[in-house]
Amino acid sequence: MITQQGCVAGLDFGTVRIGIALSDPERILASPHETYIRQSPNRDAEYFQRLVKEEHVIRFVLGMPLHLNGGLSEKAKEVLQFGQWLKKITGIEIDYMDERYTSVEAEYLLHNAHLTNKKRKARRDKIAAQIILSAYLESGCRGITDFSGIDD
Repeated sequence: MITQQGCVAGLDFGTVRIGIALSDPERILASPHETYIRQSPNRDAEYFQRLVKEEHVIRFVLGMPLHLNGGLSEKAKEVLQFGQWLKKITGIEIDYMDERYTSVEAEYLLHNAHLTNKKRKARRDKIAAQIILSAYLESGCRGITDFSGIDD
């Protein structure tokens, strides 16, 4: 359970784009924040350090791309590696949340909003991050911890 004051940042990890959503300080609502376009390790570090400071982020929750059977995908290894890097550069704890179908759900919501393909693409990652963060908040801020499905 999180006892600190501040918000939680939900992240939909991608090698090019990272969708970001933020909770309110009471951790009740999740709102889309932005889609960050990755640049370089140094610039990415500066961005996330500034996000923590400006938005009072006390926890990150990363979407974990699981297979349909619950096992970890190859992309999950990248997410775990990114989570370790993010914790190292920000000092903020990382939780993980099942992200199966979040991109599909985000696309469905955006399609029903009658947005153009270009506008849907621009919003998809931050809406997926909002869905991940909402699930995390609804679970009482409990992420997944069993990564036994990962192959070494």
